[in-house]
Amino acid sequence: MSATVERAGATVEGVSFAFPGAAVPVLDRVDWAVGSGSFTLVAGPSGSGKSTLLRCLNGLVPHYSGGRFGGVVRVAGIDTRGSAPRLLARHVGFVSQDPEAQVVMPRVDEEIAFGLERRGVPRGTMRGRVEDVLGLLDIAHLRHRETATLSGGERQRVAVAAALALRPSILVLDEPTSQLDPQGAEDVIAALVRLNEEYGLAVVLAEHRLERVVAHADRMRFVAGPGLATVDGIPAEVLARMDPIAVPPVVTLGRAMGWDPLPLTIRAARASAERDGRRPAAPPDDPVIGGDPVVRVRGLATGYGPQTVLRGVDLDLRPGELLALVGRNGSGK
Repeated sequence: MSATVERAGATVEGVSFAFPGAAVPVLDRVDWAVGSGSFTLVAGPSGSGKSTLLRCLNGLVPHYSGGRFGGVVRVAGIDTRGSAPRLLARHVGFVSQDPEAQVVMPRVDEEIAFGLERRGVPRGTMRGRVEDVLGLLDIAHLRHRETATLSGGERQRVAVAAALALRPSILVLDEPTSQLDPQGAEDVIAALVRLNEEYGLAVVLAEHRLERVVAHADRMRFVAGPGLATVDGIPAEVLARMDPIAVPPVVTLGRAMGWDPLPLTIRAARASAERDGRRPAAPPDDPVIGGDPVVRVRGLATGYGPQTVLRGVDLDLRPGELLALVGRNGSGK
């Protein structure tokens, strides 16, 4: 992105919403403000209404969802009730949790350019914007790939790139790292932080894996669910009031040790530990796993067509064992 985006925020005033046929609203008199140039993290359990709240910002709720909607949402001063999502897309870029639901073109560069073509952006400008976002998200090597051949993580990054190409003032993302490996997730988050800090793009991000994002956010909103209290404020204050099971491990440690302010990063936790002088007790040893394997794999090789994915894999699984498979997107997990 070579130009500064137009700075604009959004306000949610007394918004209630119930899906068609639902007796209980998923949103109940919600008030919320997204400041221009802010980085806002939205957290909460599945089914709490996070995605519904995000979809209010670009008009998908209520224009496409139907249902009962009350209150006012304004984006860049525009009342979303009177503007279709295709018009609001000039101000709000949206990336859904399911990247397959957003991809419409057969090739990656065509997918990124699709929204620009609909906006009537001149071809020269369009090429420049496509190049900008390909480089920003480190997906230039995917430029000529067919979208149907992409992994879930690759599709997610292409969806982010397509939204960024439109140069919105607010970028709304619903769990954009859910299908990314750790390195891919770090790449996307780093790109969002750069856009926020260098270009003034307001970022609203719903995420379950809070440790990836919380240190970068300046505001946080915890959505507990219909009829339950919502907490809004700076991240450390919100995390201090959340259920311990839902917060990042470093925050759990800080709460257990009584550190104030709560550490949001490993670096901050180390600094708190040095000031404190105490060390938490070591966890007990894991039980010894034994017995004959219930699954034994030797020399496994497989692939798709001419492409070999696995070669010479050996694996034993024993009773009571918990095995984690890790690796980058496309590695064959």
